[in-house]
Amino acid sequence: MTAEELWKRSGLTGLYESWAFSDAPDTLAVLVKNGKKTATCSSYDVYQANKLSLPKPGDYSVILDSNGEAVCIVKTTKVYVTEFHRVSKLHAYKEGEGDRSLEYWRKVHIDFLTRELAELHQTFDENKKVVCEEFELVYA
Repeated sequence: MTAEELWKRSGLTGLYESWAFSDAPDTLAVLVKNGKKTATCSSYDVYQANKLSLPKPGDYSVILDSNGEAVCIVKTTKVYVTEFHRVSKLHAYKEGEGDRSLEYWRKVHIDFLTRELAELHQTFDENKKVVCEEFELVYA
């Protein structure tokens, strides 16, 4: 099903974006659909380099799988920018991945952010800013 089809089926109105997680899109989309993943994180520098607006509370997103099929719809509830080393245990838990620990989160996100920043010819360090987004599942 396309993002537009899922949006219409949901009965929601207004604007929305559709996107897939750049790392493990199928696995992460299922975690969102099952209500386990209620947060995500990405590099602030990627937003800056691509001149993208940060998400904001109230934004709707159709989450896609790796084939571009719509999986579910979320509504952003909170967005903040912080340094990587300041990300909390609570945020790591809300991301819903692995054992939900900060240690696991740090390991996989160092790998992810290192790859993301390499595309910008930048290197990762723990003082780099990240965009932390929290959301709620509104339709699956």
